[in-house]
Amino acid sequence: MKKLTLKYMAVIALVCAAFVGLAPKVSALTIGDTNELGFVNFGIPSGDADRVTYVNHLIGMALGTSDTGDGQTYFRSNNAFSPMPAAVFAQNGASTSINLGAGGFLYLFAKYDGPNYGSEVWYIGGMTGSITIPATAGGYGLSGWTLFTPGGTNVPEGGSTIAFLGLALTAAELLRRGVSRRAAVKA
Repeated sequence: MKKLTLKYMAVIALVCAAFVGLAPKVSALTIGDTNELGFVNFGIPSGDADRVTYVNHLIGMALGTSDTGDGQTYFRSNNAFSPMPAAVFAQNGASTSINLGAGGFLYLFAKYDGPNYGSEVWYIGGMTGSITIPATAGGYGLSGWTLFTPGGTNVPEGGSTIAFLGLALTAAELLRRGVSRRAAVKA
């Protein structure tokens, strides 16, 4: 009977490992890649509230279009992402290496060399771990970056947590059945 319980536990461990392997991981973002949401020319002023405005403007644009507003010129990529809730400021940094942790961020805004180039915006929904962004764009250096979360929460619920909960409940039920069978055999 113990072999049966160990067998169930081994299967559950393998399934958990498979779910961890399914999490999207990206090691580097590049200008114009499939994660690009768009570009803001020039992205100045570049305070936190301004960056929220710029990202939300790009979110509202049709694919492959350009627009002007807020003193900026916007270029929306042809990349489609869904869902795309409004951006909410989360944190700033200046290194080309960014630790996304367990995820929960949706957008990344990177400003390149003040008034000389512009700002690249990527959709990073579902990404976890550490990523890198270009140190230069258009020949200009990275000035800093900002991460955004959706709708005012700093750690939105991911589907993997729900999957693990379902898996844990399934494991608990299998173990309960094994214990019930053993009790019935002994009786």
